Amino acid sequence: MAAAMHRIEAATLTGGPVPDPPRVAWRKRMRQRVLDAARDLTCEAGWDQVSLSAVAARAEVSRPSVYKEFGNRAGLGRALVVLETRQFLTGVTDALYPGVPDSHDCLRMAILHVLQEADNQPLIRAVITAARKGSDSLLPYLTARADPIFDAGQILVQGWLATRYPQQRTESVELASDVIVRMTISHLILPADDQHLTAQRLATAALKLLTPP
Repeated sequence: MAAAMHRIEAATLTGGPVPDPPRVAWRKRMRQRVLDAARDLTCEAGWDQVSLSAVAARAEVSRPSVYKEFGNRAGLGRALVVLETRQFLTGVTDALYPGVPDSHDCLRMAILHVLQEADNQPLIRAVITAARKGSDSLLPYLTARADPIFDAGQILVQGWLATRYPQQRTESVELASDVIVRMTISHLILPADDQHLTAQRLATAALKLLTPP
């Protein structure tokens, strides 16, 4: 507590952020190296072939350090997908807020961003490609209902719908946001040929769930 207060006081006096203590700084660097290594190995061979020993060796850290930071292989996989999909949510937020005036077009652009980013991000592309072949166990972190990624996406869309359609019942907004997220994820795994048409249709279908004013 005293150390934290000292850092706050120092930041106030200097007018800028105070560097992390050496141990904290090392842990952050180590965590990023491990995530980078796990990402590279997954892109090369698929998550099913990635072991913690291989990740530790690639990151040049000890295996116990990896376990201490992430708990187990599942914890590492979860952290990896959360990190990679953060860009998805950032892009979706940029498309929705403030967004174009037409709500349908605004939602269409946000969905299209997600569909296109899946092709642009190597890890997400590797996970989805493997899932189409029925082999990659990272997929549940993208699609599981209880996962923070799913929840964060739904909360983001739900908040946007509530802003655009304040007269709607909460149940209608929740249903529409759930459908938007689920249908978008399903099209990542089993894509149609035309991403623009897919985004158009998903936006139309989801907004039809809202109760007419």
